Amino acid sequence: MFKDKSLRRQLGPLSLLLALLISTAGCGSGENNVTAGNKNGILHWGNGTDPQELDPHIVTGIPEHHILTALLEGLVAKDPKTLEPIAAVAKEWHISEDRKIYTFKLRHNALWSNGDSLTAHDFVWSWWRALQPKLGNQYAYMLFPIANSEAYAKGEIGDFSQVGVKALDDYTLKITLTHPTPYFLQLLDHYSMFPLHRATIEKFGKAHERGTLWTRPGNFVGNGPFLLKEWRLFQSIDVTKNPYYWDVENVALNGIKFHPIENVTTEERMFRLGQLHKTSSIPIDKLQVYKNNKPNLLYAHPYLGSYFYRFNTKLPHLSDKRVRKALAMSIDRKQLTKRVTKGGESPASTFTPPGTLGYTAKSGFSFDPAKARDLMARAGYPNGEGFPMTELLYNTSEGHRKIAVAIQQMWKVHLGVNITLSNQDWKVYLDSVNNGNYAIARAGWIGDYVDPNTFLDMWVSEGGNNRTGWSSAQYDDLIIKQAPISSNKAERYRIMAKAEAILLEDMPILPIYIYNSKSLVHPSLKGLQPNILDYVLYKKLSLDPLFDREKVD
Repeated sequence: MFKDKSLRRQLGPLSLLLALLISTAGCGSGENNVTAGNKNGILHWGNGTDPQELDPHIVTGIPEHHILTALLEGLVAKDPKTLEPIAAVAKEWHISEDRKIYTFKLRHNALWSNGDSLTAHDFVWSWWRALQPKLGNQYAYMLFPIANSEAYAKGEIGDFSQVGVKALDDYTLKITLTHPTPYFLQLLDHYSMFPLHRATIEKFGKAHERGTLWTRPGNFVGNGPFLLKEWRLFQSIDVTKNPYYWDVENVALNGIKFHPIENVTTEERMFRLGQLHKTSSIPIDKLQVYKNNKPNLLYAHPYLGSYFYRFNTKLPHLSDKRVRKALAMSIDRKQLTKRVTKGGESPASTFTPPGTLGYTAKSGFSFDPAKARDLMARAGYPNGEGFPMTELLYNTSEGHRKIAVAIQQMWKVHLGVNITLSNQDWKVYLDSVNNGNYAIARAGWIGDYVDPNTFLDMWVSEGGNNRTGWSSAQYDDLIIKQAPISSNKAERYRIMAKAEAILLEDMPILPIYIYNSKSLVHPSLKGLQPNILDYVLYKKLSLDPLFDREKVD
């Protein structure tokens, strides 16, 4: 499909034949996914990997997020352009003067995909389920601003009626917070806060059971703009327009096919073949080629996310923060982002991206190999002597592999330590990290809402997404107790910066770079709005059925 000679040179001689075969297949007379999808209103979306599950109280990943936001909808959504809260299931809301009581009026025409009425009671029950300890919801803490929710989740109180969520009637939901929470409305469109269909879940098992069949095609009952039509493992997940959705008249797409493609090079080839409207990413070595020759296909913008490594602090040699800091200080992030990632990423010396709604933490470390070697020597590993062979785990991706190889070499050169690399597919990788079966593990965190709290509250003791074994009573006090009751934003940010300084001093995580979102988008896809959350409102997307494919060939 591409005719640029520069791209052919970039591909190399061995790949040229494959590229020509792809070109011939993609530009032939037969319809491909993009051409057919434009005509039929079916969006083909590169989704990175197969989802772990489709239970919003179990999953934690971006691939799952993409699918769940098509199948379910919360009280509010976000305007993709401004990221301000907009009406969704709730048509309006009122906030009390003390900013602690939120009253939502639900739409009478909001229905479940089987035609049942969606009521305030569904939200009460769903949030009760989200807080069940036996379910193991790693995002339970998203509900903790609600009065008594944390105490209920931890078993300190057993009566859910004491939790600050009440159905005043079928279409009025009252939420009482422990403290004013400036970002509370932004929490409500996270999938962990979506309503679930109680009868369906209970039909296939108990509320706290994981992995039951309620999430399968033919069983899943949602309230979003799309229905779950088909789930073919490692091939695709198909969703189709939901006729019971309250705003169905404004849903332009007839369906979405989510393609789980872990290999980013394969995904880029599928895009060139005309099999995808949008990729999840782009190969590192192709970025400049597209910038130079096909900039109209490149979709890149700042992204509120951090790429980092987790340490398993329960392992003896990684329990010493001097070792963790030495590993952090021996990575040349400027060279890494310039020569390896090459996508406009920013070297990270904090965990929270600088400038997050006006918040910027103080840099916690710098590239300093000499000091790193001194720290290792003081920890008992001079020039890496005696340092155990340590495994660096990452989920399967060519980009993650290249970063891991570069860091592996830096650690060998600067510290004399031997690191082995291990890749696992998404589900196995998640299981390994969740169960602590790792030494150092690649990770990424994308803000769930625009506030520094979304980066800092995950490291509290026993936080669902912590998984490092690290805890700090002082950190917990600052994030859980002091920040929420601060008198103003400046004071809250001062407290958060103090907490982040503790995090960076103890270094249970190793920040590497701040993300820059980059993917490939076919020009026939309309309605995407670049924003720092990479937030997509599917009902605002459309496909041009008359788009001339020759414009991108």
